[in-house]
Amino acid sequence: MKLIVTVMPKNGVLDPQGKAIGHALGTLGFEGVGEVRTGKVIELELAGSDPAAAKAQAEEMARKLLANTVIESFKVELA
Repeated sequence: MKLIVTVMPKNGVLDPQGKAIGHALGTLGFEGVGEVRTGKVIELELAGSDPAAAKAQAEEMARKLLANTVIESFKVELA
């Protein structure tokens, strides 16, 4: 079973990489780009056939390792 974990900085947390990308897009001539935020996407392939159990396991993985829950939020979706 494949799951997608998306990790993003929480609102109010500085995102210097997003700021740099936003600035670079402007210098490349892309107009009208507002705030840019960067994050990460993690694909997990888990054994089993119970979607609820797989999602719970992926959420536990995110809380323990994949996301720094002090400054990042995450969401888990079945792919």
